[in-house]
Amino acid sequence: MNADVAAESPSAPSLWNDPTAPVAARVDALIDAMTLQEKTAQLVGAWAGASDEGGEVAPHQHEMEEPVDLDALLPHGLGQLTRPFGTVPVDPALGALSLARTQARIAASNRFGIPAGRVEETIGEDPYLVGTIGTAYVQGLESAGIVATLKHFAGYSASRAGRNLAPVSMGPRERADVVLPPFEMAVREGGARSVMNAYTDTDGVPSAADENLLTGLLRDTWGFDGTVVADYFAVAFLATLHGVAADWADAAGTALHAGIDVELPNVKTYGAPLTEAVADGRVPEELVDRALRRVLTQKVTLGLLDPDWDPVPAALDGTDPADPEALRGRVDLDSPGNRALARTLAEEAVVLLANDGTLPLDRPRRIALIGPNADEPTAVLGCYSFPQHIGVQHPGTPLGIALPTLRETLATEFPDAAVTYVRGTGVDDGDLTGLDEAVRAAREADVTVAVLGDRAGLFGRGTSGEGCDAETLELPGAQQQLLDALLDSGTPVVTVLLAGRPYALGRAVTESAAIVQSFFPGEEGTHAIAGVLSGRVNPSGRLPVGVPRTPGLQPGTYLGARLAHAGDASAVDPAPAFPFGHGLSYTRFDWTDLTADTQEAPTDGEFILALTVRNTGDRPGTEVVQLYLHDPVASVVQPLQRLVGYTRVALEPGESRRLTVTVPADLASFTGRDGRRIVEPGELELRLAASSTDRRLTARVTLTGTERHVDHTRRLHATFTQKPAT
Repeated sequence: MNADVAAESPSAPSLWNDPTAPVAARVDALIDAMTLQEKTAQLVGAWAGASDEGGEVAPHQHEMEEPVDLDALLPHGLGQLTRPFGTVPVDPALGALSLARTQARIAASNRFGIPAGRVEETIGEDPYLVGTIGTAYVQGLESAGIVATLKHFAGYSASRAGRNLAPVSMGPRERADVVLPPFEMAVREGGARSVMNAYTDTDGVPSAADENLLTGLLRDTWGFDGTVVADYFAVAFLATLHGVAADWADAAGTALHAGIDVELPNVKTYGAPLTEAVADGRVPEELVDRALRRVLTQKVTLGLLDPDWDPVPAALDGTDPADPEALRGRVDLDSPGNRALARTLAEEAVVLLANDGTLPLDRPRRIALIGPNADEPTAVLGCYSFPQHIGVQHPGTPLGIALPTLRETLATEFPDAAVTYVRGTGVDDGDLTGLDEAVRAAREADVTVAVLGDRAGLFGRGTSGEGCDAETLELPGAQQQLLDALLDSGTPVVTVLLAGRPYALGRAVTESAAIVQSFFPGEEGTHAIAGVLSGRVNPSGRLPVGVPRTPGLQPGTYLGARLAHAGDASAVDPAPAFPFGHGLSYTRFDWTDLTADTQEAPTDGEFILALTVRNTGDRPGTEVVQLYLHDPVASVVQPLQRLVGYTRVALEPGESRRLTVTVPADLASFTGRDGRRIVEPGELELRLAASSTDRRLTARVTLTGTERHVDHTRRLHATFTQKPAT
């Protein structure tokens, strides 16, 4: 179309605004009507923070680039507003008003009326566990109408030496069998509508430039039809960090060709450099149209182009936008229902690692509460929680939510006990001056509760979090010295960890009276920990990552092949202090009566196992039944075992339940020598276990027939059912 026509706004209702028309037809009509600059404007974001006064958003000044000029950008349109609620502290209602006003401005400014729309950060060390929990998280977001974004695709968690933003040394088979399955599950079963690339390169190919990954696998094989967005500055990094692009235009063309649809957080390479590269023929306009079609399809599907679309959210219905202060406090993001759910999650997530019988505490008269995280409200939060991510940069800003410390919840949990608090040392300041006071308090107490761990932060502002890499898995600062001194006091020590990563605890592994592990359990976390200490909560959490025995044993995982485990050829034993899947209870469980419907099944068949689990203790409890697969002989080296299923079994004292487990042969699949996923005939062990090292029952079975090729349509789960035992 010519420039004169392009400058005109549609004067009559257009096909793209017709909600009765097919989505594809609406998108195609809009693309046909757009200029190149209007097209590329839909492929970028603008980083802007919401106003706490209810005004329009303000462009964010980031150290890596200049803020965007919204006045110049908006007449052509805008693909996304980046982090309007994740930039500065803002009241939720006023932030919603700010966003609504900005969306109205964006829609009014363009002629089509289009609006915009780490260990600590991992779920665990096992791909099946990560896949199932991640998929459930995605399903929850998507069911609420939120476009869930999977990140970081793929390999970011396997960077060399555990460093953030480092290269990944991984072959295609390990990538296919360990890194990719959780993403596949979240796409296939979770319905994720967005994916964000990883910064890293794998075997020399950056994810942002990997067409085989972002298009060949994600879209052509898995059938993903959403949008792929760039991690912040990732397109520019193709030139500045990876050296696979000569300039901004080259970076934009490379990323578009690979399959990145939207550049974030701000317009940079997808702006003028891309427009100029398309105009002079260096980048085909078809690539722009391909990405644009995906973005507009998502906007049409969300109803953003419908004639009755309104940027004002339901939470602000009936309010007067002319009186912003009247809105302050109207939106409650921390309702009683939310806190109740947060407490349930925290109570089920606390892991009891060790216990010599000291726990639960039996009406202690004097408790010494010692450690840097004992009286720290934010010790329960991770680095991307709002208080730790944004609030710390705005001193004096209230936390915005109630975060009781363990000192407070312990006093409530044990109202008749005298609780003496001593900090002892800081999280990472190395201060030893408080050790003597801490030891005196311990000696005068019936029990010592040592509360240690991390301070979450970003890029060096914490001991755990993005950019806060660790050279060793020793406790930060002087915390190990404090712990050792407490162990020498003669008073039983209950070690409590509020941390973002698992730490080697030295002699405390065997000398602590008990060890309670909690990985940043959230706003109700200290209530959950206090409940575990008192016995009000019977712990049922299990370790998503192993706890190392010594601080230098990293990276490590139970998923290793035979050569990764202890042997005569090495003086180093990589066995953890506490293994993946481990966790104790205040009751006991017996596992008995294993049966299998057959000892043999074809490579496209299944096995049906059954077992009985009984609570033989005197209090209600929850057992976690874990299913591991061991393949003793395969055409390529396999892990010694790997998790293929799990279920929680809640039982009253004396109660038994009969569990049935259907195990499809597909779960034995792996990537063969030719790069295709296969199920091989041969013997297998199906291990029912309480952890990766605590095997309770084993079924030895055999797959028969010929080798079978499977793809992304294979079955991904073992199915558990429960009924009362007879």
